[in-house]
Amino acid sequence: MSAIAFPAPDAGILARRDSIVAGLSRLVPPQALITSDDERRPYETDALTAYRRLPLAVVLPSTTQEVAAVLRYCRDEGVPVVPRGSGTSLAGGAIPQEDAVVIGVSKMSRILEIDYANRVARVQAGVTNLAVTGAVSAEGFFYAPDPSSQLACSIGGNIGMNSGGAHCLKYGVTTNNVLGVTMVMLDGSIVEIGGGHLDSPGYDLLGLINGSEGQLGIVTEASVRILRAAEGARPVLFGFPTSEQAGAAVAAIIGAGIIPVAMEFMDKPAIEICEAFAKAGYPMDCGALLIIEVEGSDAEMDAQLARIVAIAREHGVTTVKESKSAMEAAAIWKGRKSAFGATGRIADYICMDGTIPTGQLPLVLRRMDEIVKSYGLRVANVFHAGDGNLHPLILYNCNDPVEAQKAEDAGMDILKLCVEVGGCLTGEHGVGIEKRDLMTFQFNEADLAQQMRVRAVFDRQWLLNPAKVFPLEGRVAA
Repeated sequence: MSAIAFPAPDAGILARRDSIVAGLSRLVPPQALITSDDERRPYETDALTAYRRLPLAVVLPSTTQEVAAVLRYCRDEGVPVVPRGSGTSLAGGAIPQEDAVVIGVSKMSRILEIDYANRVARVQAGVTNLAVTGAVSAEGFFYAPDPSSQLACSIGGNIGMNSGGAHCLKYGVTTNNVLGVTMVMLDGSIVEIGGGHLDSPGYDLLGLINGSEGQLGIVTEASVRILRAAEGARPVLFGFPTSEQAGAAVAAIIGAGIIPVAMEFMDKPAIEICEAFAKAGYPMDCGALLIIEVEGSDAEMDAQLARIVAIAREHGVTTVKESKSAMEAAAIWKGRKSAFGATGRIADYICMDGTIPTGQLPLVLRRMDEIVKSYGLRVANVFHAGDGNLHPLILYNCNDPVEAQKAEDAGMDILKLCVEVGGCLTGEHGVGIEKRDLMTFQFNEADLAQQMRVRAVFDRQWLLNPAKVFPLEGRVAA
């Protein structure tokens, strides 16, 4: 039984399915329209696989104009639309409804222009995150946001959820690296917001679109910042006896004004899981591990690491292991980047996503462990420690409904804890369906009403990704 509620499908839309599909078939080529049960099945869920709904139909446009035609048609027919990138959302952001048409951007996968002089690349929304760096790396450039799913996740999905990654501590998340978008509105109109420059006049509409979870329109193209790669980079492993000591070291490093490129945390369960999979050379005799990466010239890296090591020693560090080669550096990051997949080898899990002030890390790490143990479950913690973006992996047996409910309840308690200590419900996964009903815990009635009024300006009928973000009860019009 689904614990998270979905809106009841519109019986009138379901009854008109054949005519709606016929109308869609006049707008896109046959290979862009998916209607059979078997072919729709891969689109019934995303990375939050505990929930699934078979969509009314799936459309995979190849151009902005096709997206515009389909959106206009769905608006006129009153049919809900669920935008989809690569389906890697861990919060259920791309899970459809039975009466909704999924519009996926996976066929829009071309890199349209690279301007090295102005450090910008223009790409279609279906381009994968890692493909941007792949296209510019030969010239010594890279695209900074690097989610763990970067091999698969799309730029369009990254914009929808404002994704981050290990290197967001220094370089920021998606919103800090997107300069402009082409977006299709619900009525089919195509708008250009921002462009190939660092700032735009008027309201910061890009800031509104990044993280809007496909509820304001569908992004089909984006202009993203590309950056010069640093002269050198060096990840270092720091082992601590306890998670609390590692968390205190993180808070002290940030408090000292030191901003490494990345600062990643793993507790003992995560260390054991990742080392068994990646053979990265992680220290197995510690209770928690930090991966801290610095970059620059050798002199700059040496100076920054000296300060970091001194602070780590004040907090009881027992292991300091510096990578000595590109192969060792790659192995260190392979272990971290494969954490979610490696954990899936040993158990089912729910990956949570909340953000806290870094000064609260020691308290929150202790309380998270207590929360999960109180439900009789286990947790493996691996997250972006430098900006307080937590990703506890709550382990459970998905074939046991009681355990599944306990895992969800434990996750909700952790997210409430994040809010209680001054943080928020999400850092980079978005709200989706997973955290939708906790929005009233983060925001009061007036806050939510104002957000919904802004949303409704773009979509008065609540047709764009309607089951997501805002509680189903108490929704307001523009």
